[in-house]
Amino acid sequence: MAWLLLGLGLVLVIEGLVFALAPSRLDDLVEAMARLTREQRRAIGLAAVALGVVLVWFARTLGA
Repeated sequence: MAWLLLGLGLVLVIEGLVFALAPSRLDDLVEAMARLTREQRRAIGLAAVALGVVLVWFARTLGA
């Protein structure tokens, strides 16, 4: 459970930094994402999930 809270906290910190430090760039990113097809957005999401799983596995391996 502690790992889940740690991960959620890190995501919120990173997301919060984007909103706090570069709100105008976030508007540009939203516009760019809106121009992508659903399949492209799905592929980006799946790639992000895969990368996240690899990073979690790598971090767990280093910590063990």
